[in-house]
Amino acid sequence: MIKQLSKSQELLDRRIKVVPNGVGIFNTATVSYAKDATITDVDGKEWIDFAGGIGVVNAGHCPEPVVAAIREQAGKYLHTSFNVVTYEPYIALCEELAEILPHGDATKVMLVSTGAEAVENAIKIARQATKKPAILCFTDAYHGRTMMAMTLTSKVSYKYDCGPYAPEIYRLPFPNFYRYAGNRDLDKFIDDELKRLHESALNLVDVKNVAAVIVEPIQGEGGFNPIPKRYLEGLRSFCDDHGIMLIMDEVQSGFCRTGHWASWQHYGVQPDISTYAKSMGSGLPIAAVVGKADVMDAAASGSIGGTYIGSPICCVAALATIKYMKEIDLNAKAMEVGHIILTRLNKLMKECPKIGDVRGIGAMIGLEFVKNGDSNKPDSETVDKIVKGCAENGLIILSAGTHKNIIRILSPLVINNEQLDKGLSILENEIKKATSN
Repeated sequence: MIKQLSKSQELLDRRIKVVPNGVGIFNTATVSYAKDATITDVDGKEWIDFAGGIGVVNAGHCPEPVVAAIREQAGKYLHTSFNVVTYEPYIALCEELAEILPHGDATKVMLVSTGAEAVENAIKIARQATKKPAILCFTDAYHGRTMMAMTLTSKVSYKYDCGPYAPEIYRLPFPNFYRYAGNRDLDKFIDDELKRLHESALNLVDVKNVAAVIVEPIQGEGGFNPIPKRYLEGLRSFCDDHGIMLIMDEVQSGFCRTGHWASWQHYGVQPDISTYAKSMGSGLPIAAVVGKADVMDAAASGSIGGTYIGSPICCVAALATIKYMKEIDLNAKAMEVGHIILTRLNKLMKECPKIGDVRGIGAMIGLEFVKNGDSNKPDSETVDKIVKGCAENGLIILSAGTHKNIIRILSPLVINNEQLDKGLSILENEIKKATSN
């Protein structure tokens, strides 16, 4: 008797036939319906979502005020292009972003569709503002897959056979304390890394030619690595001393994930330009470049933007998302969720020597797995087992890091305590199973 395929398997088989292999499959779950922190697949099975669409649904799947705003706008107009016809939702969203993400005395904002597009435009703005070509970036960085963004992205496996890459890009080691501290304490490590930063002006690139430094204050795809506060402060001073723009990529860390609208607010270090996307629109494709007004105005007319710069549908979705986040105090919720997760995982780390580090800010939390307690020996095999084991038990979760040896938790921040407890229990059980031999 021929066994009938599940609807999910049928859908995945159809995908394989028509979608290029280069479009990654991080999890074999499917979806027919999603709400808050639950995904229901095409066979009716419910999944707990610890991936959040790669950090896109901080406010949950399909928040009612956002859905209502989309429906209302869809009956008015779908597209005119902001370059051609000005519409109020674009202006209102820029005003809102300037208020919650102020960059100095005067802030200006431009809207685009994706995080990579925001990064591309931020680089163009910085180069025009400084009249310089070079950009400094970091190892383990992820800034997107368009040509400039891909060049800035560190992970080589995302770039096979895609070159030549954009010129005038120079890379420094990210100050990853867990990975590279060795026997040094945090202060000595930061001193050495700041020395390396300043020496880059002598042995890496002529500092007089550097337009910008771009950094994720908390690396996303790179492994949820928070930058040490004093290093970020030193980076700000370095940029000020040499007339360099400091760009902070907050695409994954923004909009309540760390308990702030942006993680730079946690650090108290202000960028000249910053980029946002993902949870800003609850799943609709919208992104923003926010910056000091004089810096943003340095871009020549027509040199930034595009046809879909802030779709009216996406603008109202973002406005409704931000309003909803404020109403339910999602920043506070992130701190509560993060505290629960960190408490559970720190306890588990004491029982599991393969967990080398548990780290994060707010609810942006990662677990790094290593071999023999050595921070320089990543254990990607164990993480692969954990991710697959979680999937078999109804939990969607993602790996991260250059070696894929880090579990990242990006559950919607509206997740209830019962679901959070169940999801963490599944994760804990799979970690124990994968590390028991």
